[in-house]
Amino acid sequence: MSGERSDESALPGFDDMMQGPTGRPLREWPEPAPLDGHGPARIIALCNQKGGVGKTTTTISLGAALADYGRRTLVIDFDPQGALSAGLGMPSHDVVTIYDLLLGKEKDARKAVQATKTKGLDLIPANIDLSAAEVHLVNEVAREQILARVLAPVVDDYDVILIDCQPSLGLLTVNALTAAHGVLIPLECEYFALRGVALLVETIEKVRDRLNPAVQLDGILATMYDARTLHSREVLERVVEVFGDKVLETVIGRTVKFPDATVAGAPITSFAPDHPAAAAYRQLARELIARGQVA
Repeated sequence: MSGERSDESALPGFDDMMQGPTGRPLREWPEPAPLDGHGPARIIALCNQKGGVGKTTTTISLGAALADYGRRTLVIDFDPQGALSAGLGMPSHDVVTIYDLLLGKEKDARKAVQATKTKGLDLIPANIDLSAAEVHLVNEVAREQILARVLAPVVDDYDVILIDCQPSLGLLTVNALTAAHGVLIPLECEYFALRGVALLVETIEKVRDRLNPAVQLDGILATMYDARTLHSREVLERVVEVFGDKVLETVIGRTVKFPDATVAGAPITSFAPDHPAAAAYRQLARELIARGQVA
């Protein structure tokens, strides 16, 4: 075991964490105090129109970390690929899904909620049926606000609701932004991922102006960071240069443990609780709580 532990400590992106990869002194965020009560939830949309940047991994791992800190958490699979449901090892067929709620086939959102294996972490699943939702909703009145109406009955049951958006800026993502109080942008430390962030921020601003004045950018989360590569370091430096304090201090390194956890249908925090990746997501949860973006 000791040899394996040594290998893990040398994983790219984790060995330099304490030196502050964002160029700032990396604080040790305090353990959050227990809550006296629960709800209403703060809704956070995890968005990026580029795929493969860590949205689903972050939704699962952050959700589990928040639940471990006593925050009742609901994660919503808002991607027709159903990766969030699969990543938690939960059924997404022959059950009530977010698609049924959006189209009004099921009126009670609580009937779609599934309890996961992580205490305090619940899921509303999705499957390929969701790909037809935009076509069905396009002629609906107040079509951008349907998700907000769907979630209203369960908001008081949770402390935080995380929405895992699909990689696009279509009607479903606009619904998520309209329902949300905050937006978290997972950003792969790679040049092409960086290019689309300005467009996403512009979309958030349009939603704020026209549909949801309360929505704000909670932060940009650097993911898949590899401290060994100049490219990764330069991209992160550029993001901090442009967005400043909006870039979260927590940085998620690149590791094969994430796909291993996905195959196992478990969050990294329970699949490999002693791994640096699990520690990073617990740190992210503490940072968001300390910033006041989660109760």
